[in-house]
Amino acid sequence: MLIKIYPENPNPKAIEQVVEVLKKGGIIIYPTDTVYGLGCDITNQKAIERICQIRGIKPEKANFSFICSDLSHISDYVKPIDTTVFRLLKKALPGPFTFIFNANNNVPKLLSSNKKTVGIRVPDNNIAREIVKVLGNPILSTSIKDDDELIEYSTDPELIHEKYKDLVDLIIDGGYGDNEPSTVVDCTMGDFEIIREGKGILENYL
Repeated sequence: MLIKIYPENPNPKAIEQVVEVLKKGGIIIYPTDTVYGLGCDITNQKAIERICQIRGIKPEKANFSFICSDLSHISDYVKPIDTTVFRLLKKALPGPFTFIFNANNNVPKLLSSNKKTVGIRVPDNNIAREIVKVLGNPILSTSIKDDDELIEYSTDPELIHEKYKDLVDLIIDGGYGDNEPSTVVDCTMGDFEIIREGKGILENYL
Protein backbone atom coordinates (compact mmCIF):
# COMPACT_ATOMS: atom_id res chain seq x y z
CA MET A 1 0.00 0.00 0.00
CA LEU A 2 1.35 3.43 -0.99
CA ILE A 3 -0.02 6.50 0.77
CA LYS A 4 0.83 10.13 0.13
CA ILE A 5 1.56 12.31 3.16
CA TYR A 6 2.72 15.92 2.90
CA PRO A 7 5.68 16.68 5.21
CA GLU A 8 4.69 20.33 5.80
CA ASN A 9 1.40 19.32 7.37
CA PRO A 10 1.00 15.56 7.87
CA ASN A 11 -2.63 14.44 7.73
CA PRO A 12 -3.55 13.01 11.20
CA LYS A 13 -5.80 10.34 9.64
CA ALA A 14 -2.98 9.11 7.42
CA ILE A 15 -0.57 9.09 10.39
CA GLU A 16 -3.13 7.02 12.36
CA GLN A 17 -3.30 4.57 9.46
CA VAL A 18 0.50 4.15 9.54
CA VAL A 19 0.49 3.69 13.32
CA GLU A 20 -2.20 1.00 13.06
CA VAL A 21 0.03 -0.92 10.64
CA LEU A 22 2.98 -0.64 13.04
CA LYS A 23 0.90 -1.73 16.04
CA LYS A 24 -0.13 -4.87 14.17
CA GLY A 25 3.52 -5.76 13.61
CA GLY A 26 3.72 -4.30 10.11
CA ILE A 27 6.77 -2.87 8.37
CA ILE A 28 6.76 0.56 6.78
CA ILE A 29 8.98 2.58 4.48
CA TYR A 30 8.93 6.23 5.40
CA PRO A 31 10.72 9.51 4.65
CA THR A 32 13.30 11.13 6.92
CA ASP A 33 15.45 14.25 6.52
CA THR A 34 18.02 12.06 4.73
CA VAL A 35 17.28 8.75 2.97
CA TYR A 36 14.07 6.74 3.11
CA GLY A 37 13.95 4.33 6.05
CA LEU A 38 12.62 0.83 6.62
CA GLY A 39 11.00 0.73 10.04
CA CYS A 40 8.88 -1.15 12.57
CA ASP A 41 7.72 -0.83 16.17
CA ILE A 42 10.78 -1.52 18.37
CA THR A 43 8.65 -3.61 20.73
CA ASN A 44 7.64 -6.13 18.05
CA GLN A 45 10.16 -8.97 17.81
CA LYS A 46 8.63 -10.61 14.70
CA ALA A 47 8.68 -7.32 12.80
CA ILE A 48 12.35 -6.80 13.72
CA GLU A 49 13.14 -10.28 12.40
CA ARG A 50 11.32 -9.48 9.15
CA ILE A 51 13.40 -6.33 8.66
CA CYS A 52 16.56 -8.42 9.16
CA GLN A 53 15.33 -10.85 6.50
CA ILE A 54 14.55 -8.07 4.02
CA ARG A 55 18.00 -6.57 4.52
CA GLY A 56 19.68 -10.00 4.64
CA ILE A 57 21.37 -9.36 7.99
CA LYS A 58 21.59 -11.28 11.25
CA PRO A 59 19.76 -9.53 14.13
CA GLU A 60 22.83 -9.66 16.39
CA LYS A 61 24.98 -8.02 13.68
CA ALA A 62 22.50 -5.35 12.68
CA ASN A 63 23.19 -1.67 13.25
CA PHE A 64 19.72 -0.31 13.64
CA SER A 65 18.84 3.14 14.91
CA PHE A 66 15.92 4.13 17.05
CA ILE A 67 13.89 6.98 15.59
CA CYS A 68 12.64 9.22 18.41
CA SER A 69 10.26 12.17 18.21
CA ASP A 70 12.37 14.26 20.60
CA LEU A 71 15.05 13.94 23.27
CA SER A 72 12.64 12.75 25.97
CA HIS A 73 12.76 9.17 24.64
CA ILE A 74 16.53 8.90 24.69
CA SER A 75 17.03 8.20 28.41
CA ASP A 76 14.81 5.11 28.09
CA TYR A 77 17.47 3.38 25.99
CA VAL A 78 20.89 4.86 26.74
CA LYS A 79 23.14 5.02 29.77
CA PRO A 80 23.31 8.48 31.40
CA ILE A 81 24.92 11.07 29.13
CA ASP A 82 26.90 14.05 30.34
CA THR A 83 25.83 17.67 30.07
CA THR A 84 28.18 18.58 27.21
CA VAL A 85 26.79 15.80 25.02
CA PHE A 86 23.22 16.66 25.95
CA ARG A 87 23.79 20.32 25.03
CA LEU A 88 25.07 19.29 21.61
CA LEU A 89 22.03 17.04 21.07
CA LYS A 90 19.69 19.90 21.91
CA LYS A 91 21.38 22.08 19.29
CA ALA A 92 21.81 19.44 16.56
CA LEU A 93 18.44 17.68 16.81
CA PRO A 94 16.08 17.39 15.03
CA GLY A 95 18.65 16.96 12.27
CA PRO A 96 20.49 14.58 9.92
CA PHE A 97 22.57 12.84 12.60
CA THR A 98 22.72 9.38 14.16
CA PHE A 99 24.28 9.56 17.63
CA ILE A 100 25.68 6.31 19.02
CA PHE A 101 25.46 5.80 22.78
CA ASN A 102 26.12 3.06 25.28
CA ALA A 103 22.86 1.14 25.50
CA ASN A 104 21.14 0.51 28.81
CA ASN A 105 19.51 -2.83 29.67
CA ASN A 106 16.33 -2.11 27.70
CA VAL A 107 18.04 -2.41 24.32
CA PRO A 108 19.23 -6.05 24.33
CA LYS A 109 15.77 -7.09 25.51
CA LEU A 110 14.18 -5.31 22.56
CA LEU A 111 16.63 -6.59 19.97
CA SER A 112 17.26 -10.05 21.50
CA SER A 113 21.00 -9.53 21.02
CA ASN A 114 23.87 -8.50 23.25
CA LYS A 115 24.12 -5.04 21.78
CA LYS A 116 26.14 -2.66 23.93
CA THR A 117 25.43 0.43 21.84
CA VAL A 118 22.43 2.03 20.17
CA GLY A 119 22.06 4.66 17.46
CA ILE A 120 19.53 7.40 18.16
CA ARG A 121 17.94 9.63 15.49
CA VAL A 122 15.52 12.55 15.74
CA PRO A 123 15.01 13.38 12.06
CA ASP A 124 14.03 16.84 10.89
CA ASN A 125 10.98 15.41 9.14
CA ASN A 126 7.45 15.98 10.44
CA ILE A 127 6.10 12.70 9.06
CA ALA A 128 8.67 10.51 10.84
CA ARG A 129 8.35 12.41 14.13
CA GLU A 130 4.52 12.44 14.06
CA ILE A 131 4.44 8.65 13.53
CA VAL A 132 6.65 8.11 16.59
CA LYS A 133 4.64 10.62 18.65
CA VAL A 134 1.32 8.91 17.90
CA LEU A 135 2.78 5.40 18.26
CA GLY A 136 4.10 6.33 21.71
CA ASN A 137 7.53 4.73 21.37
CA PRO A 138 10.43 4.86 18.90
CA ILE A 139 10.58 2.94 15.67
CA LEU A 140 13.49 0.72 14.79
CA SER A 141 15.00 1.84 11.53
CA THR A 142 17.51 1.07 8.84
CA SER A 143 18.13 2.90 5.55
CA ILE A 144 16.90 1.57 2.24
CA LYS A 145 19.89 0.57 0.19
CA ASP A 146 19.70 0.29 -3.57
CA ASP A 147 21.42 -2.57 -5.37
CA ASP A 148 22.90 -0.08 -7.81
CA GLU A 149 26.07 1.21 -6.17
CA LEU A 150 25.93 4.40 -8.23
CA ILE A 151 22.70 5.61 -6.67
CA GLU A 152 23.27 3.65 -3.46
CA TYR A 153 20.01 4.93 -1.95
CA SER A 154 16.55 4.95 -3.50
CA THR A 155 15.02 8.42 -3.59
CA ASP A 156 11.83 8.11 -5.67
CA PRO A 157 8.82 6.81 -3.64
CA GLU A 158 7.21 5.33 -6.79
CA LEU A 159 10.32 3.27 -7.54
CA ILE A 160 10.67 2.29 -3.88
CA HIS A 161 7.05 1.10 -4.00
CA GLU A 162 7.72 -0.98 -7.11
CA LYS A 163 10.70 -2.65 -5.50
CA TYR A 164 9.37 -3.21 -1.99
CA LYS A 165 5.57 -3.48 -2.29
CA ASP A 166 5.56 -7.26 -1.76
CA LEU A 167 8.02 -7.12 1.14
CA VAL A 168 6.54 -4.42 3.37
CA ASP A 169 3.03 -3.50 4.53
CA LEU A 170 2.94 0.22 3.80
CA ILE A 171 5.04 2.78 1.94
CA ILE A 172 4.72 6.51 2.55
CA ASP A 173 5.22 8.86 -0.35
CA GLY A 174 6.55 11.95 1.40
CA GLY A 175 8.18 13.38 -1.71
CA TYR A 176 11.65 12.68 -3.08
CA GLY A 177 14.17 11.47 -0.51
CA ASP A 178 17.80 12.45 -0.21
CA ASN A 179 20.58 10.15 -1.34
CA GLU A 180 22.98 11.26 1.37
CA PRO A 181 22.69 9.42 4.69
CA SER A 182 22.92 10.87 8.18
CA THR A 183 26.26 11.72 9.78
CA VAL A 184 27.06 9.05 12.37
CA VAL A 185 28.66 10.33 15.58
CA ASP A 186 30.02 8.00 18.27
CA CYS A 187 29.43 9.40 21.77
CA THR A 188 30.26 6.22 23.70
CA MET A 189 33.59 7.54 24.99
CA GLY A 190 32.22 10.86 26.23
CA ASP A 191 33.53 12.93 23.29
CA PHE A 192 32.43 13.02 19.65
CA GLU A 193 33.95 10.82 16.99
CA ILE A 194 32.56 10.99 13.46
CA ILE A 195 32.26 7.47 12.10
CA ARG A 196 30.56 8.40 8.84
CA GLU A 197 30.40 11.81 7.21
CA GLY A 198 26.91 12.38 5.89
CA LYS A 199 24.45 15.21 5.49
CA GLY A 200 24.91 16.67 8.98
CA ILE A 201 27.85 18.99 9.68
CA LEU A 202 28.76 18.51 13.34
CA GLU A 203 31.18 21.48 13.50
CA ASN A 204 28.19 23.83 13.11
CA TYR A 205 26.96 22.77 16.55
CA LEU A 206 30.18 22.43 18.55
